[in-house]
Amino acid sequence: MSGTLLIGDVHGCADELSELLQHVQPHRVILLGDLFSRGPDPVGVWSLIEAWEAEAVLGNHDVDVLKGRKPAKKLPPEAIAWLGERPLWIEDRDWIAVHAGIHPKGLKKTPKRLATGQRTLKGTPWYKRYRGDKLVVHGHAAARTVRDRRPYTLGLDTGCVRGGTLTGWIPEKNRIVTVPALRDWTR
Repeated sequence: MSGTLLIGDVHGCADELSELLQHVQPHRVILLGDLFSRGPDPVGVWSLIEAWEAEAVLGNHDVDVLKGRKPAKKLPPEAIAWLGERPLWIEDRDWIAVHAGIHPKGLKKTPKRLATGQRTLKGTPWYKRYRGDKLVVHGHAAARTVRDRRPYTLGLDTGCVRGGTLTGWIPEKNRIVTVPALRDWTR
């Protein structure tokens, strides 16, 4: 087993998630939201969540699944119930896991819309304004590469569902790991 693994937006890409988990063999798994929508195998993602006892934060697509705005593609009722119990963030000694972002003044000032989906504050990306003591590890803002603004923020959504990669970070080793997407699932 290899520490904690925080993973960017999975979006139903179960094969890629399985490969990343098998490669790293973490003892703790934290998914950064947007778990089931868009990709080919949300039920497979749910099976992996159960098998690895994964934790997760709530993302904007997860909110849409819970509100019925995105299809749940045969997810069992227990998966939907579990999703509805996800927190907006998970805080550790040295880092904060969140889907979209946090307020520059900290978690107490962070509304649900910022934690799950908002990208900017007064026209500026939130991560350009954040200067807190803890590293904020987030997803949501898909890019072809990791958005590495350490020591302040680390963006792990590298567009797996769009043919990019699925990316994770192992904090105990300060190591970034990736697996390539099998294909672009949005086409």
